[in-house]
Amino acid sequence: MLHRRPWFEGMLLVTGIILGGVFPAPAADSPKPETPAQRDARLAWWRDARFGMFIHWGPVSLKETEISWSRANSNPKCPNGGPISVEEYDNLYKKFNPVKFDARQWVALAKAAGMKYMVLTAKHCDGFLLWDSKVSDYNIMHTPFGRDVCAELAQAAHEAGMRIGWYYSPMDWRDPDCRQEHNDRFVKKMRAEIRELLSNYGKIDLLWFDTDGCPAPWDQEPTYAMIKQLQPEIVINNRLDLDDPGDPHCATPESIGPHADYYTPEQFIGGYDDRHPWESCMTVSAHNQWSWGGTKDGVKPFKTCLEMLIGAAGGDGNVLLNVGPTPEGEIAPEQANLIKKMGEWLTVNGESIYGTRGGPFKPGQYGVSTRKGNTIYVHVRDWAEDPVHLPAIPAKVVGSRVLGGGKAEVHQTDSGLEISVPEGDRQPIDTVVALEFERDISRLPAVDVPPPVPLSQKAKVRASNVYQNEAEFVPEKALDGNPQSRWATDAGVRQAWLEIDLGEAKTFRRVRMAEAFPHRIQKFELQRWDGSDWKTFYTGTTVGESWLKTFPPVTAQRVRLNVLESTDGPTLWEFQVFK
Repeated sequence: MLHRRPWFEGMLLVTGIILGGVFPAPAADSPKPETPAQRDARLAWWRDARFGMFIHWGPVSLKETEISWSRANSNPKCPNGGPISVEEYDNLYKKFNPVKFDARQWVALAKAAGMKYMVLTAKHCDGFLLWDSKVSDYNIMHTPFGRDVCAELAQAAHEAGMRIGWYYSPMDWRDPDCRQEHNDRFVKKMRAEIRELLSNYGKIDLLWFDTDGCPAPWDQEPTYAMIKQLQPEIVINNRLDLDDPGDPHCATPESIGPHADYYTPEQFIGGYDDRHPWESCMTVSAHNQWSWGGTKDGVKPFKTCLEMLIGAAGGDGNVLLNVGPTPEGEIAPEQANLIKKMGEWLTVNGESIYGTRGGPFKPGQYGVSTRKGNTIYVHVRDWAEDPVHLPAIPAKVVGSRVLGGGKAEVHQTDSGLEISVPEGDRQPIDTVVALEFERDISRLPAVDVPPPVPLSQKAKVRASNVYQNEAEFVPEKALDGNPQSRWATDAGVRQAWLEIDLGEAKTFRRVRMAEAFPHRIQKFELQRWDGSDWKTFYTGTTVGESWLKTFPPVTAQRVRLNVLESTDGPTLWEFQVFK
């Protein structure tokens, strides 16, 4: 029994209080069902926000490892089995003293990043509570720090006009009653904790439940009734109801229960869905860790994080981007600087994100689109096709502009739209072209955008080397248009070539490459066959995860990528040639 530990000395009394009814039972009746219009109005702020800050934090930050999952298993009905012993993990709180924690600084950083709401892990699966709880002694007030983090963050958020929400794990892998014989007793305790979170900190805008993919015996109906009674306007995610081990990330519309509001893809950006609200939860950590991973963890490139936000908005969803504060209570400079850059981008381009809906052009190779009123924002991330061709819109374009400066050339015909921006006016990651129409186009049905067809699509291809001569890695994989298949060479290969034959002499101006293991290639050249010899028309260094170059027109039947230097066997997702 976990009650043997010193911080559980008062637990029997507390449990008696919970079961004895000091916390009144929730109303038996569910709240009156909302109309679709009422639900849309309640969710409006959240859908308009598009971008929020997730914060995973607790005593485990002292170990620079993952929250909860790094704890060894003490309950056979729970899935954790980490390397930190129960004895060590459950006593980390005695050393947790985040003296540099400043709630106002956290809120100010979120605002500087352009984030419109914050969600803190008030309780993760390890059961530790970041608030002054009368339900469980295992909380922040029994640490050397001894301050109510939830109270300070809620107050700072309310002062700054920032929306605030709590992450709450219904599971408690530390509690011996969870999913065991006395689970009913555990659920009453769980409900009492939620009551505290929603009663003691003013208006709470969002409640973010989690699931571990195991059974969810949480007596959900009265739990939701209590939540709506305490915070009628609250927005709730979909994870309280889920117990499907095959879908722990809750990434489908079908996973939204009758009392939940949105579904939650995890560590990937959801696909286009303008019928069901959704939010992708992502991390800034270079290793996809949620809690503080130490100074060696690192952060993702700015481009990667910005593309998360743009991709989600274009798919009609939100991004909840996670930071993991240090044991001292600071958001590390590398994380803070990264998300501040997001805010700088949003200062210029925010009108294309906030308050928009995805579409009407679905995400495609060109990029994504968002819309608001009579404006469509076309986010062009790939100029493989220039001009960019988009499907027809049944309304007249009356104006265009490039956010951040520059000029767009737009041609509209019965068959579609063509958009071009001079290279000098294009942005390195995302060029946003705002198209103004004569009328409101916000309710147009979404349409697919056919990708441009490369000249190399049906070309013959050969290569100097194929990884262990396996069919999975033949050079044809670099021409098939599938971003998940690749040409690969043997380990240790430092030089290699990939050659395509277009069948006849053709003129092209653009070449695109995508490296499966970015920056293995250190030096390369692009060559054309002139009938007697290979002639180099471009020499470059690194390729990376996405490489696109426009040249003066080149005419050739055979084109070669010649890798001159590589740190290991070169491998490419794609090698494409365009007009």
